[in-house]
Amino acid sequence: MISDYKLIAHIEKAHGKRGEFVAASVHGLPPLMHEGMRVAVVPPRLKGDRFHVVERADSGGARASQLVALSGVSDLDAAEGLRGRYLLARREDLPADVELMDAETMVGRTVTDASAGELGRVAEVIRTPAHDVWAIDTGAGELLLPVVDAIGATLAADGEVAVSVPAHLLEELRRGDSEGDEA
Repeated sequence: MISDYKLIAHIEKAHGKRGEFVAASVHGLPPLMHEGMRVAVVPPRLKGDRFHVVERADSGGARASQLVALSGVSDLDAAEGLRGRYLLARREDLPADVELMDAETMVGRTVTDASAGELGRVAEVIRTPAHDVWAIDTGAGELLLPVVDAIGATLAADGEVAVSVPAHLLEELRRGDSEGDEA
């Protein structure tokens, strides 16, 4: 049952008198909460519900946090009682590509390109304001691959990541490999 849920946010602080709070995304995830999403609070409180429905959640915008209101949390004291806890969401309520957004789950995965074959393993996920960048250890060096829609990253059941790397980046990689052979 726990595998049906994913840790998505940490409750930072209460906000206002109506039970709202600020929830910060974890593991580099974008803000994922939306109205109607069912979440679990962990660790659970001794009294009160563990499961809630998101009644309101701002979009987060460029921030990694959201202002959130949950069912059953209606005043400042109730929101304050959640401070320091975490929120789990059902995987079915999350985007299909949520694992590709999670730096913690990406490191160590093998990345393959449709035309070039295996590129290497993700050594690091670099966060930038525009998008993530995967630092891929190719064995002959490092390939910095921007994680944008154009690469069409998909995660296979075996954990391998399939991408479609633009030709100019593959050319740079090949050039780097041949320069390493000459040295």
